[in-house]
Amino acid sequence: MTRRLAVVGSGIAGLYAALLAADAGVDVVLLTKGSLDNSNTWYAQGGISAVLDVPAPGDTVAAHIADTLRAGAGHCNEDAVRLMCTQARQDIAALQRYGVAFDTGEGGAGHENTENDGGPALGLEAAHSAPRILHAGGDATGARVAGALIQAVLSRRDEGRLTLLTRAHVTSLLARDGRVDGVEYLHAGRHARLDVDAVLLATGGAGQLFAQTTNPAVATADGLALAVRAGAATADLEFFQFHPTCLVSAATAHPDRLDGPLLISEAVRGEGAVLLDSGGRRFMKAYHPDAELAPRDVVSRSIALHLAKLGDPNGHVYLDARPIEQARGARFLQQRFPTLTRGTLDAGIDWTRELVPVAPAAHYWMGGVATDLHARTSIPGLYAAGEVACTGVQGANRLASNSLLEGLVFGRRAVEDFLSGDRGWDASRGSDAPRAASVAGGLRWTHASAPLPRNASAHGAVPAALEGAADRPGEPGGSWPSSFGGGDVAGEPFSRGALRRLMTANAGVLRSGELLASAAGTLAAWAAVVCPPAVADSADPAVYEDRNLLLAAQLLVSAALKRAESLGAHYRSDIPEPSDHPSSLRPKASLLHD
Repeated sequence: MTRRLAVVGSGIAGLYAALLAADAGVDVVLLTKGSLDNSNTWYAQGGISAVLDVPAPGDTVAAHIADTLRAGAGHCNEDAVRLMCTQARQDIAALQRYGVAFDTGEGGAGHENTENDGGPALGLEAAHSAPRILHAGGDATGARVAGALIQAVLSRRDEGRLTLLTRAHVTSLLARDGRVDGVEYLHAGRHARLDVDAVLLATGGAGQLFAQTTNPAVATADGLALAVRAGAATADLEFFQFHPTCLVSAATAHPDRLDGPLLISEAVRGEGAVLLDSGGRRFMKAYHPDAELAPRDVVSRSIALHLAKLGDPNGHVYLDARPIEQARGARFLQQRFPTLTRGTLDAGIDWTRELVPVAPAAHYWMGGVATDLHARTSIPGLYAAGEVACTGVQGANRLASNSLLEGLVFGRRAVEDFLSGDRGWDASRGSDAPRAASVAGGLRWTHASAPLPRNASAHGAVPAALEGAADRPGEPGGSWPSSFGGGDVAGEPFSRGALRRLMTANAGVLRSGELLASAAGTLAAWAAVVCPPAVADSADPAVYEDRNLLLAAQLLVSAALKRAESLGAHYRSDIPEPSDHPSSLRPKASLLHD
């Protein structure tokens, strides 16, 4: 009897896993709440990191592992990192079989040639010790990769080998005997149920938690909320990476746009662009020896701290790409970064001659649903891959271009585990953790004890304080200076705009215990109104998204309060660090030792 797998989400992890499963004869149902191209993958510019059979001179898998561990601030699951870096080349080869054409040494402007003529061109990005980044169409990598996978998915649908449900918003997970065996979803205004043998969550992240984000409007923490309400263990939710260089323009004032604001890729700084303040001074060298090529969390905090020092905490800095054109020749930026060139021109900026105003923006959540090395969550029958999952690979701060790779490797491993026939989980080993009701059908859940990566923490069923029970309302206080501004939502009813302002001011690039505690109180007060049981009967997808975002915000703030240290992307201004801490900041405003 053919087994059925539901794949929820159409980013790289979901598309790739659905294709692998369908090609192996599995009855696959791919559900996505928007169109197939509504994903963070589609907008990824930086590329995919991998050490190939013919690597750049001097590069090795061991070096890729070391770079990933270093960027993760010592918080990675080393076994997961080793697995991902070692197996990368086989998934790159699989992408090529699915029609992905990577830029080659002959035509890949701005990349280092590999030793074999015409082989993949390999780029260098921040915190990588060697060129190992594959691109497709220059800075259009995400769209090219996703586009090829989407065409393959549509082909298999047309052949009757895969079922595709677009604009299908999954609202709950269903279970029998402690094992996930289905989903409920909203489609065309009606609730429907799908019975399956297992579910793979590949729903992406939650950039819509913050006022400025590189994520499209669909990134509303749906998969995380589904898993948490089902009682799944989570890990590292305090670690949210802010991309340091997002274009500051009219586009950033419209967070509901599906295309989102314009991210200025790490690769631009890799090619030689520098950051300047309003006085035209290059400032990054004062904060880190790697300057613009320091890890993303360092660059984001440096910008925030420098703006505060200048007395303009709500301002922005400038990216100067003119030196690239001067050094590499006319039209180099157009050839190497066609999408960014077009995007900056659309914003009225000729970056070959003008400075580009930029500020940090919410980009990638390192934490998520805790999984083992086979993408299994703590609930039998439930897998997770991509940004929704926490494999331990990213640690406290993601290395550039490792996100697409992680989605590929662990999406594949989820399918391999499903195909093995070994059910893999022992549902009888449930803990005594608190139980929570499913939002649909009143099902009860417990935790199962699947092997989890280091640093996994079983949040368990949603605590009452985090799901609808009123706590003492709090009022957000002042915030650490940041490049965003506007966080006072005291007395406001819940809205996405108010939530974004609160999270940006109180739980963004720079945090303190006081600000986090204030945010927790306000979130609890909102949850008492926004999350009643009647939500399960709504036919409006936005109602579920609001509920999911609010739960994700509560979980992030709770995790940030519990981690009384500064580590990676989690920076607590109120917690002094021991002098021997690897990320100790001495003096406080310097990021020299991050």
